[in-house]
Amino acid sequence: MKKFHIPDYSWALAATLFWGLSFIWSSQLLKYYQPVTIIFIRLIISSGLLFLFIYSLGLNQKIARSDVKLILLSALFNPFFYFLGENYGLKYSTPTIAAVIIATIPVFSPIVAYLSFREKLTTVNFIGIAVSFIGVILILINNDFGLTADVRGVIFLFFAVIAALLYSVTLKKLTSRYSAVIVVAYQNVIGIFMFLPIFLIFEVNNLFMIPLNTEIVTSFLLLAILASSVSFVCFAHSMKLLGITKTNIFSNLIPVFTAFFSFLLLNESFTLRKIAGIAIVIGGVYLSERSKKPKQEP
Repeated sequence: MKKFHIPDYSWALAATLFWGLSFIWSSQLLKYYQPVTIIFIRLIISSGLLFLFIYSLGLNQKIARSDVKLILLSALFNPFFYFLGENYGLKYSTPTIAAVIIATIPVFSPIVAYLSFREKLTTVNFIGIAVSFIGVILILINNDFGLTADVRGVIFLFFAVIAALLYSVTLKKLTSRYSAVIVVAYQNVIGIFMFLPIFLIFEVNNLFMIPLNTEIVTSFLLLAILASSVSFVCFAHSMKLLGITKTNIFSNLIPVFTAFFSFLLLNESFTLRKIAGIAIVIGGVYLSERSKKPKQEP
């Protein structure tokens, strides 16, 4: 009997789909809770599920003492800095705008690769960055050249982009030594303790004032299971199989999934300008990645 094989790119595609949907689920929860509360509960549920999975299948790996600083640093970038930027950015914008800005991550990957590994930057890389910014500007401005999103949201979202880029570097090093599920599980647990002081000081009282309903419970479970657990494991495993650049290419699809489901589930309106901006951003990302010559495999 022929063994079923999951294509390498399917891991990145699944992560992208769930991240695209995560903007919808987070947006629904922001009607009830503050950003840190959402992240904190999301990480608690996700960590419990991941470690249950790890110990039930005997997959536990001990983190070497020499790698403790690296995994702490990676957790600082993601989930701490990244989720702060993404959730506060989403609070002051829309799911589609948030997804489009997050989709610029692979455009800036060559800059991080140059700074970290001295990989050469090409003219097309810079063209891709410029084209993507044009697309983002089209989405962010209206006919009167005013912003369609709060400037605070834009700043927070680009902060999340920077955090994700730095996270990619640390993640690549960790997944060469440990399984993807181990890395994500430990990062989530560390993230809980990083968010705990903020949650206790600023948001814990609001948590108990909101009565639970079906939308809240469903959104939290989908975020925890798919967007915080399955998606990051898929992404980390894809990073191991395909590398940083090829994996990040699939980020192109995040705004597509988010825009589609925002229209279906949230009735978000779409102007011709916004559609053109999304297409230009994706084109800029594609152009940037298309310019890279794949390295010959040993």
